[in-house]
Amino acid sequence: MAKKDYYEILGVSRDATLDEIKRAYRKLAMEYHPDRNPGNKEAEEKFKEITEAYQILSDPEKRRRYDMYGHSGISESDYIHFTDVRDIFDVFRDIFDSFGGGFFDDFFGTRTQTRKTQRGIPGSDRKLKLKLTLEEIATGVRKKLKIKHFKTCPECGGTGARSKGGYSTCSVCNGIGEIRQVRKSFFGQMVTITTCPNCGGEGKVIKEPCNVCGGEGRIYGENVIEVDIPAGVREGNYLTVRGYGDAGIRGGAPGDLIVVIEEEAHPFFERKGNDVYYTLLISYPEAVLGTEVEVPSLYGKIKVKVEPGTQPGKEIRFKGKGLPSVDKNTRGDFIVRVDIWVPDKVNAFERELLQKLLKEGKNIKPDAGELKKRGLSG
Repeated sequence: MAKKDYYEILGVSRDATLDEIKRAYRKLAMEYHPDRNPGNKEAEEKFKEITEAYQILSDPEKRRRYDMYGHSGISESDYIHFTDVRDIFDVFRDIFDSFGGGFFDDFFGTRTQTRKTQRGIPGSDRKLKLKLTLEEIATGVRKKLKIKHFKTCPECGGTGARSKGGYSTCSVCNGIGEIRQVRKSFFGQMVTITTCPNCGGEGKVIKEPCNVCGGEGRIYGENVIEVDIPAGVREGNYLTVRGYGDAGIRGGAPGDLIVVIEEEAHPFFERKGNDVYYTLLISYPEAVLGTEVEVPSLYGKIKVKVEPGTQPGKEIRFKGKGLPSVDKNTRGDFIVRVDIWVPDKVNAFERELLQKLLKEGKNIKPDAGELKKRGLSG
């Protein structure tokens, strides 16, 4: 089963700051903590999931590799493994205490916190599938991509208002951008804070919507961008192009473009990891007597020497002539797999020669000892 996207798990954008990632994790950890959900296995699994996401996104190097290559850029050694979910709070205690007050103040107490109203509503990420040939994967390539997405409205500059003064303070939240409800519980007063449904957390509403975008601050359109694809990528890898997803509503941060790599089937080559295989068909006489032929590779022609007596299935390996790894530290091999071509039809002259060989040459077919070794009978 494919792993979920770590940004989606924490509910943050791909350009989120470390503080935003910490806040998101802290909020979710408090919601799904086992002490708050006794006996709830689903909540416990969710708690582990958000912790796994935080471990990667809070580390600059791990996050860089994840942004470039997805889950394939992360190894098992990148994670901290816990024997008990409660150990997580000991390891990440600084997160829960770094925003003022301790964890239990927020968990059971009455402390409240004022947040800044957000500007607009963030845009969504866009996904685009990009097919590459093995030749392009071998060397890396620059590609022009045509993307259809929401773009910032050119008329209002993304504000959604017809004029600069076309806003008024939200009458529901009085400009705060959030609604607070206080209720009593066994542990004391609990303060629930939710985004204002009237203004979407912006603290203001539009009086005069833009004529072009209708107040959204964005329009649907098309862009052409260029991206550099590194050598060695494989099916399922993806690259993140910052800011080229959907534009946000009324000035919200734009989403990202996720370019998902797909490999085109090759007419000659087969990829296994970073090794590349090519099947070479030779005739029976060439297999018996040996030959030298040129075969195609990802980097031009290669001369292959077939030794006399070569058997079907023999592999001739060319070190380092396969695909590079993404980090360029290793390179796969190019492997020529030899097979013997048997013609469907032969002419009268060829038939006569073959019959003579069959009668006179003891090497035309395996002897009794060889047949026995292969589990056959002569």
